[in-house]
Amino acid sequence: MAITGNPALLPELDLEFLNEKGFDCEVVPANGEVRIVIPNFPIPAHYSLRLATFMLRLPSGYPNANPDMFWTSPDVRLVNGAYPQNSDYHDPTAGNWQRWSRHDQSWRAGTDTLRSKIASVRRELEAGR
Repeated sequence: MAITGNPALLPELDLEFLNEKGFDCEVVPANGEVRIVIPNFPIPAHYSLRLATFMLRLPSGYPNANPDMFWTSPDVRLVNGAYPQNSDYHDPTAGNWQRWSRHDQSWRAGTDTLRSKIASVRRELEAGR
């Protein structure tokens, strides 16, 4: 397990979580945000791939600001070949990754962390929509 790039950009609780879960990941500053890229992120059986590279974009002001959506590469589709709901856009600001437009309004500013955000992403992926 290794956190590469610039892990000092993350709060200590997030680094502890990433280490605890054994994620290999890269922490990269980009355009006023911090991007966390996790290769080999597990994708549930509802989808065409079982592993994809996963990215979160932490906005300026995180953890008070909600990391609203998530991104995958390569494209992840449902087993029937369709794009999951609100995930057919390829975001040029993210390097043309597949954007999953999921607006989680439950974010608690200053309380939630990568642990809660990735749990939210996993719940969304498990829903298979």
